[in-house]
Amino acid sequence: MVIPNAIEESVVGKFRKPIWTKFLKGIREYQLILPGDKIAVCISGGKDSMLMGKCMQRLQRYSKIPFEVEFIVMDPGYSEINRRKIEENAERLGLPVRIYDTRIFEAVDKITQNPCYLCARMRRGHLYQIAQSIGCNKIALGHHYDDVIETILMGMLYGSQIQTMMPKIHSENFAGMELIRPMYLVREDAILHWMRYNELEFIRCACRVTERIGNDANDCGGSKRQEIKLLLRQLRAVSPAIDKNIFRSVENVNLQTIISYHIGDEYHHFLDDYDKGKSIRGTVAGDDE
Repeated sequence: MVIPNAIEESVVGKFRKPIWTKFLKGIREYQLILPGDKIAVCISGGKDSMLMGKCMQRLQRYSKIPFEVEFIVMDPGYSEINRRKIEENAERLGLPVRIYDTRIFEAVDKITQNPCYLCARMRRGHLYQIAQSIGCNKIALGHHYDDVIETILMGMLYGSQIQTMMPKIHSENFAGMELIRPMYLVREDAILHWMRYNELEFIRCACRVTERIGNDANDCGGSKRQEIKLLLRQLRAVSPAIDKNIFRSVENVNLQTIISYHIGDEYHHFLDDYDKGKSIRGTVAGDDE
């Protein structure tokens, strides 16, 4: 029988409310794990994925729902120091990781236009391939609540669209595969607190492009996301509930107050049904009677 270490015990003890309870709520609320699932828990080496690995390991050990986990590390070309750090942290946390080598950083390093976008796509593709090759039907990524909030704002301010980072999605290119985000409701501050409490140090971006152009390691080449982080910091000073309000805004979308929307390639405009009397009057602040 596996004996939980002190780091794991801190997740369900000191950090039960901000981490473990939120983790379980996300699993239940979005039905992320079903009986018979075999899940590839994708460990990048950062704090979020390492904590996710610990939570998934704990859940798999004690859950009434039968499912399997595989802890995979896709090495895109980490430096020797970063790879060794991942291995050391995995051993300290008791995560039996399997490392798969790729040459993604080498390929992306030659790209000048949107290297971060290409890198992300290539890494995701490799993760799906690896997971599928070992019989998994799902991959789990470590995106957390703050990632979701930032994505919503980035879509509005820089992408001209209302969208969010979904808790789970079907793969379009790998039949029968799904992507799930078990840390969906966990706040980044809680993860940082857990990390510092246990005196852990994880790798950050570890990207060659980031190192070459000198961006902040947390930013991983994405200056827009860093701008959003700063904006949110300012907004929280004015309204402590700003994160919750942003999150709920994509849960409470009223399509009758949206000018246009689309589901895939199917587009809808409010004028399509306007003359049928289906519009709403006086429900939005600023509407004229």
